[in-house]
Amino acid sequence: MVKQQEELSHPLTATITKTNTLLHIQSLLPSFTKSEQKVAHIVLQQTDSVIYSSVIDLSEKAGVGETTVLRFCRKIGFHGYQEFKLALAQELVNPVKNLHGEVGEDDSLDIITHKVTATNQQAIGDTTALFQIEQLERCVDLLQKANTIHFYGVGTSAVTAQDAKYTFLRIGLRVDAFNESHLQAMAAATLGPGDVAIGLSVSGSTKDTIDSLKVAKQAGATCICLTHYRRSPITNVADITLLTAAQEGPLQGGSLAAKIAQLHVLDVISTTITMRNKEKALLYKERTAKAVLERKY
Repeated sequence: MVKQQEELSHPLTATITKTNTLLHIQSLLPSFTKSEQKVAHIVLQQTDSVIYSSVIDLSEKAGVGETTVLRFCRKIGFHGYQEFKLALAQELVNPVKNLHGEVGEDDSLDIITHKVTATNQQAIGDTTALFQIEQLERCVDLLQKANTIHFYGVGTSAVTAQDAKYTFLRIGLRVDAFNESHLQAMAAATLGPGDVAIGLSVSGSTKDTIDSLKVAKQAGATCICLTHYRRSPITNVADITLLTAAQEGPLQGGSLAAKIAQLHVLDVISTTITMRNKEKALLYKERTAKAVLERKY
């Protein structure tokens, strides 16, 4: 009973609402047991039928016991199966589908254009639905006061890290980005109290990025991570976790929707800092613009 109460009051499940249940299930996938993952996959793949299924029906579809279904419901923040089904039904009133996954060989260029566009738009909307304003406020406060800010990312997350460097540099923050593992580790070791290290990893399992955050944390810096999975290895290191909604599979690295989701979070943060420090931001935007003026025709 105590364990159940702890699960229900867990801060990671407390933010689930009737409009983003499926997003949170996706985000929590790695933290489920193998049996619970079977339930999660059925819910995600057959949502339309699950809302009409009894707890026995769902347990049979997933090939697990009824107690596993009930434990799954509690783990994602619901008191019971009926409350869980009600939340799903309310969410399906305005269903959101991953149209990108439905692109077919026979689709015309016009149809593909609309499907890909819908996926990228969905990445922004779903990421916004996962926002925790208190966490964003903490990030804004930390970054605008930070002595030094480091962004760590490898692969396609390195592209996001570099973009973040340019964005925050233009508003007067002391920032750098590193995408090579040795440089990340050495740079992280130079940080200290008052500094911030931000790790970007869609999977939350990128070893180089996680190791660099560990070094930064040991040096006294505050660590922030951007990831799709709320209970992934990187979240165990980070002091603050910011979630993005667009996930990537092992064979889908480089997804534009995943990068758009990361950039959306960083854009919200940088815009907020700019608005709260207008004079400083404007001064540095003018300085940085003039610095590259002669490099344009």
